[in-house]
Amino acid sequence: MKKSILLLVSLALLLSAGFISAACQLTPQLINQDPYPAVPGDYVKLVFQVTGIQDPTCGNITFQLVPQYPISFNPGVSSSFTILGGSYATNYNNYLTIPYNVRIDPNAVDGNTSIEFDYRTGAGNNAVATNFNLSVQNLKSDFQVFVKNYDYATNDITLEVLNIGKNDVQSLTITIPPNQNNVTIKGPNTNIVGSLSSNDFTTADFGVSPNKANIAMTIAYNDITGVRRSVNETVYFDPTEFPKPTPSYTGLIILVVLVIAVVLFIFYRRHRKNKKKKLSRE
Repeated sequence: MKKSILLLVSLALLLSAGFISAACQLTPQLINQDPYPAVPGDYVKLVFQVTGIQDPTCGNITFQLVPQYPISFNPGVSSSFTILGGSYATNYNNYLTIPYNVRIDPNAVDGNTSIEFDYRTGAGNNAVATNFNLSVQNLKSDFQVFVKNYDYATNDITLEVLNIGKNDVQSLTITIPPNQNNVTIKGPNTNIVGSLSSNDFTTADFGVSPNKANIAMTIAYNDITGVRRSVNETVYFDPTEFPKPTPSYTGLIILVVLVIAVVLFIFYRRHRKNKKKKLSRE
């Protein structure tokens, strides 16, 4: 008799557990990605919304954004969140919003990448996985800088800046910070360039001291979504690599010719004047 009762109780518990598992229906959605698209190497905020949490039969619910490529969490930051079924979120809504701030792999490729969001109800139940698309695009740009020319007369250096990134940039500025070793800026230390297409180049002039030095600079720009970004570049400057202008004697030659011409003219006039006087005496 006792064995029969124990068997019935066990069966009832199993049926109850199956009913609870079947009754709990949760629906997760990815409702926001900021920024959109995400940028490799940067952080992105993902907000999930889960409906059905008002059902008390769900028991303890554990949600997890699986930390696998192309996303990762900072050390010490949990990828899981637990709530008791039947609870209500803010303002008594029957849904729950779960925000995550994750880092995108620096080598993530452009396009949509699948990420996995899991939830587990009760103890020992298998996780239910839902996949969502994460939009990734490398909006950053990179630059190469060369010293194109140096003017000894004005101490102006001409920098050639090449946009080697895949995207066009806007509001490009080049700034050479002051107080660098062997570098003295004469005049403005920021040059406003404007727009620069991918694989195109531009030039910027700065007044600098004629010393050998590594010149550090900051290149700031707006990407195609309007986000302001900046990169640091360094270029080596050696004024001796640029030939000094050879002195021009053209002006001196012209001056000498003019002086000779004036002397000859004066001599010619005096000669004619003396010749007339001589003829008049005869």
